[in-house]
Amino acid sequence: MDSPPVTDLDEQGRPEPPLAADETATLLGFLDYQRATLAWKCAGLDAAGLRATVAASSMTLDGILKHLAYVEEACFSRSLHGQDRQPPWDTVDWEADPDWDWHSAADDSPEQLHALWQDAISRSRALVAEALAGGGLDQLALRTWPDGRAPSLRWILCHMIEEYARHNGHADLLRESLDGLTGE
Repeated sequence: MDSPPVTDLDEQGRPEPPLAADETATLLGFLDYQRATLAWKCAGLDAAGLRATVAASSMTLDGILKHLAYVEEACFSRSLHGQDRQPPWDTVDWEADPDWDWHSAADDSPEQLHALWQDAISRSRALVAEALAGGGLDQLALRTWPDGRAPSLRWILCHMIEEYARHNGHADLLRESLDGLTGE
């Protein structure tokens, strides 16, 4: 499952989440909508645009892209499937710089960042499809939290929707400050 089935696209080319579908299709629809929103907010920007900041915040669109690539990897590969960190995340000293994904984005070209993020999404889609086939939304993550609890795939998908929605709000402010582009 490399890409979701698309039926309706909005004026920005984002897939509309289904209005009346089962729980799985609804969750995946909203996650893909949020992913497409970030793609729209980052579209057509050069390195300077991706590195721009607003007010006192150090947050950037390139940092958001790299951070969400990392979160895709952390949630679906590492947590859900219990896999070891994959490149480039496997060589990072996370204790020395817990925000490496945010800080190192300025060293990457827009093409590298978009490719990293898109590759992470493709891997995530395949891993989610595998989990759905093997246990559905109730399947628990193989990597547990420090207290021994494990989130379900349903929880992970809801968390990813929340993570994208939160950062898409940041992306909206950043993009508006660059060229006035607004919209949900």
